[in-house]
Formats: sequence, structure tokens, C-alpha cells
Amino acid sequence: MNREAAAAFAERVPGGARLLGLDLGTKTIGLALSDVGWRIASPLETIRRVKFTPDAQALAAIAGRHGVGGLVIGLPLNMDGSEGPRAQSTRAFVRNLSPILPLPVLLWDERLSTAAVTRTLLDADASRARRGELVDKLAAAYILQGCLDVLANLDPDASEA
Repeated sequence: MNREAAAAFAERVPGGARLLGLDLGTKTIGLALSDVGWRIASPLETIRRVKFTPDAQALAAIAGRHGVGGLVIGLPLNMDGSEGPRAQSTRAFVRNLSPILPLPVLLWDERLSTAAVTRTLLDADASRARRGELVDKLAAAYILQGCLDVLANLDPDASEA
């Protein structure tokens, strides 16, 4: 989640490939997709979690369909930066996903992402049902955009585009 980890991750992703952002929840997985230039994260979809294998296969199919070369997965840290059970569960998900979807993975601090997105939706006067529909994929976009912003600042040529 630091600049060095982001730089190492970027080097392992093939050129021209998109990044897929994931917000792992216990019931759903929010997905967001970058453009090929890694400038903008767009909410993609929310998949309802079933069991690990079908979830992983769905992610692999989505990654293949969209030309994804790397995954940015939200890591739910505690507010003090420590890792609790949800962070451990995310790390286990990544370990188990690796044989099914062998792409570079960057774990990204997702603290307050859902709160920020929910606040934005409340400000937009979205209904509770609409917020429920959107929050996971918007949180994934929030996580992915944070990563893209750091990656852009690593590349001295990015500001020339």
C-alpha cells in the first residue's frame, strides 16, 4: 500500500491492460474497472457472493472479458492501521484466488471508502434501496481510483498526457 509496493505492482502488470478494483464484502464483491491508461476508475458491477469457487470463476471471467492485467483489492484495516479478522479473510481470499486468477495483486487500504461513498450517496439524496445497489461497486471505484492516483504520481510522464 506504499509507493514502493505500488511501483512493483505496476511493473508486473502488462502494458495496455486494465486494472480491476475489488471491494470484498461478506455478501457481495463490488467491482470497478480502470481505463487502459490507468487514469479513471469506473464502477463496473456488484456480484453476489455464493461460495469461493464460483466467486473466483466469476472474477476470472470478468477479468478475461475486460482485458484485466492486475487486481487492486481493498484491505479492510482497523482505524489504527492494524489488521483484524476481515483483513486476514481478505488475505486468505487473495491466496486462494491466485491459482484460479494468476494476476498481480495489490492490496490497498480501504479505510473509510464505504463511508465516503455512502456520504456522497446521501448527499445526492439516493434512496436506501439505491444506495444498497450502488455502494459496493462505488466503493471499489473509490479504492481503485486511490491506487490510480498514486500510480500516476509515480510516472513522471503522466502529467504530460
